[in-house]
Parts: sequence; C-alpha cells; structure tokens
Amino acid sequence: MRRLTRRRLLTISAALPLAAGLPVLANEPPRVWRGFAMGARVELRLAHPDGARLARMALADIARLEEVFSLYKTDSALMRLNREGRLDAPAPELLECLALCAAVHAASGGRFDPTVQPLWAALAEAHAAGRAPTGDEIAQARALIGWRGVDFSAQSVRFARPGMALTLNGVAQGVVADRVAMLLRREGLEMGFIDTGEMQAIGPDWPVELKSGGALTLSDRALASSETLGTVLDADGKQGHILSPRGEEPPTRAVSISARSAGLADALSTAACLMPDEKGITDMVARFGGARVEALS
Repeated sequence: MRRLTRRRLLTISAALPLAAGLPVLANEPPRVWRGFAMGARVELRLAHPDGARLARMALADIARLEEVFSLYKTDSALMRLNREGRLDAPAPELLECLALCAAVHAASGGRFDPTVQPLWAALAEAHAAGRAPTGDEIAQARALIGWRGVDFSAQSVRFARPGMALTLNGVAQGVVADRVAMLLRREGLEMGFIDTGEMQAIGPDWPVELKSGGALTLSDRALASSETLGTVLDADGKQGHILSPRGEEPPTRAVSISARSAGLADALSTAACLMPDEKGITDMVARFGGARVEALS
C-alpha cells in the first residue's frame, strides 16, 4: 500500500535543469535544497546570492507548518483536533486552509469534503488487516461525514459530533507551498520554485513536464495534480484514496490544475477527481478567477 501523501508526485514531474536557458537574476543560477515533510519530498530551487539562508528559513517554516497539518505527527494541531473534537486558538494557516476547504466544498456541490477521514481510516484499517470493511464499519464512518459539522473561527475549531475527523491531505501541501512562497518573496526572492508535493513558481518561465503528456511553463503560478488511483488502500489496487462523501464511486481520472494559489490548485485537483464529468470540473474551476484545467485524462 502506497502512502496517502505520495499521490501528488505520480502525475507530474518538474523538468527544471540548473541551466538550460532558465531566467536568472544577477547571473545567479538556481541552487537546489531538498527535505521531507508531510509524507512527501520537498524541493526548493532558489536563484539568490543568499539562497542557503533562504532555504534554511523555508525548510524551518515547512517543519513548523507540518506541526499544524500532519496526520502522521501525533501532537500536530490537526491530530489534536481529531482526537478531542475541539482546538482552541487555531493557527492562522489552519483557518486559511479551512476557509479554502469551505469554498471548494461549495463549488464542488459538496463532493470535496475533508470530513471523510473516518471513512478513510475505516477502509485503511480493514485493508491493512487483509479483509474488506464490513457494511456496519462503512455505515458508522459515513455517519460522521459532513462539512456542516465543522465550525471554525479565530477562537476555536469544533466538531458537531464525537468521532468526526478531518484530513487536509487534499489541500494542505498546497497551502504550505503558498506560505513558503510568501515568506521567500518577503525576503526578496524574485526567482524560485517550490515543490512540496504541489508546485509554486516565483518568477517567470519555469518549465514543467506532465507525466500524462505535454508540458507547460509556470510564471508566478502554481500547479497541482491528483489521480483517483494514485494511491490505493487495498492489495488489488481498486480502492483509491480519494473518497466521495456521498458513497459514489469516483471515476478513474488524472487531472492537473493551475492557479495563482497552490492551495486552491491542490483542493480543486482533488475535487476534480470526484466530479461526475468534464463539464462539472470546468464549471467548478471557472468559479475561481485565474484557475484552469491544464490536463485531464
């Protein structure tokens, strides 16, 4: 079973040579720094004379944000919320992420719903034990799904029912990329590329190749990709990790979406895997100015 948070890198790969005509500032070629966070590889390409300092700042901020969003760190803010059903004084980044989730939930007709975490946990636990989940297990998990049961404000995040839980794996990597880009721009970076599992370009003409075919360039723009069966929960490879809150079987699909915000592109690409048809995807994406579908198969 492949890990959930690796799903993003299966459909896109960055083609970013250190020379090959990439624009640079003051003859400073991009340098590469790598790390690992939230179950995914992190890569920074920074064209700046003080790039090492900026990379340290960025990687430290990613580590800080992992303490907010991670489903693998037992004391992250998200894990504490899921255990206790309430989180007081939530981080601004968490509130930003939840507001984005609410917008995409509405735009997708409710198909994008981070409260599917109890269902994901039930399926993953059963398949890890080598068996199919029972009808009762699925019914109990589905009874806990419902975005309307999430109340959030600057004071607290609260669940309406005991046992509810959130997964932000369909949006948080993009939010982290946005936050890192904001930090680096504030420090004077004008040319860089951030890959946290989702991609955010600072400056013009960063080339990206799509595994599904084709290529594009990103200029102060983000790209996210999702695939229905990019990660599977069962040995037969039939149970994908992107789950419908309605009990529908998602179509087998891979999609890449770009936007100015990596968090938005991330959430939209996840939601697109749950939409019934291509028109539903394009109508949803059109509700967010500047977002567009780059690849769909």
